[in-house]
Amino acid sequence: MTANEYRTGPSGRAAAQIPWLSYRFTRSDGVAAGFYVLFLLLLSFVPINIPGLSVLIPDPVVAAYVINLGFYAVAGILALIAARRYVARETRVLATRPVLTAALIPIGVILTIIASMVGVIIAGQAETAVNQEAVQGLVTEMSPWLVVPLVVILAPFVEEYIFRHLLIGKLSRYWNIWACSILSVLLFASIHIVGKESLSLPVLMPYLATGAVLVGLYVWAGNNFMLSYGVHAAKNLLSVVLIYAIPPELLQQ
Repeated sequence: MTANEYRTGPSGRAAAQIPWLSYRFTRSDGVAAGFYVLFLLLLSFVPINIPGLSVLIPDPVVAAYVINLGFYAVAGILALIAARRYVARETRVLATRPVLTAALIPIGVILTIIASMVGVIIAGQAETAVNQEAVQGLVTEMSPWLVVPLVVILAPFVEEYIFRHLLIGKLSRYWNIWACSILSVLLFASIHIVGKESLSLPVLMPYLATGAVLVGLYVWAGNNFMLSYGVHAAKNLLSVVLIYAIPPELLQQ
């Protein structure tokens, strides 16, 4: 594994030398993506009423946490099984340039923040999404030891697998990569508010900005979704830390 592979895409020489890096959709991809889409739509549009859950867990916030943790844990396992070889390969590629990789993660986080601020200015107003309010409520009421595995580790990995690895890395074998990138950004933003509120530019803009930065980093690094995962996870970690650090009364404002 050489440092030049850092920016080698799926059609490059490095990928061509490894037979299993074909970037073709597999049955495992279908299972992982199908589970994610099906259960995400169920969680968004259908009231989840698990028999006995309200008795075991009377607190609705804790119950929502348990349901989401179970969903993302299964989705994460399926995604890891489907993409395990790519995960191993892309992690080794990042390890060839550890200093650059370590620098790109905070740079990526800063870029997402700047892009979100610019997006808010373009939209003309700031509007907190219902999804963001739910995350803030979850973080403020749950222990960080419970929040971090869900918000920082599991959710970003599943989302990068779906929206970057599948929608760009693999779908671009059949579609133009720019069209795939735009689709990735739009779906990534929409999925965070689907079933919760109407689509509006002020609500969508922070997610569109974050998605655009993650897509840019992913494509720049030769379709390496472990890099975009690192940035995504670091951004979520920063958000969690800030929510815990800011007094609740200021956070509501």
